[in-house]
Amino acid sequence: MILGSHVIVYSRNAEADRAFFAEVLGQPNVDVGGGWLIFKLPPAELAVHPSDGPAHELYLMCDDLEATMSELRSKGVEFTREVSEERWGRATRFRLPGGGDVGMYEPRHPLAIDL
Repeated sequence: MILGSHVIVYSRNAEADRAFFAEVLGQPNVDVGGGWLIFKLPPAELAVHPSDGPAHELYLMCDDLEATMSELRSKGVEFTREVSEERWGRATRFRLPGGGDVGMYEPRHPLAIDL
């Protein structure tokens, strides 16, 4: 029986990105040895989109995009995309210390996490 999902974020600076998830985003975590942190994530959803080849993205969901952006900016987070109004919600992206981007959005669709 499937009991959860494990998301992997690849990074040029894994140590800095782990610190970001722990200290800036405040994600609870366990150290599985040698500073290798595994983070508890909020409830999750999975969507499968058409593509010409395999690709994966991480989006974090929030209930108030402007308030969450303001809180993260106060912690020095750099947003890499202006807020866009999409059919499925209001979306933006922010930079991880290791150089990657993470999407964040305020959903307008029914949430699978509520099932």
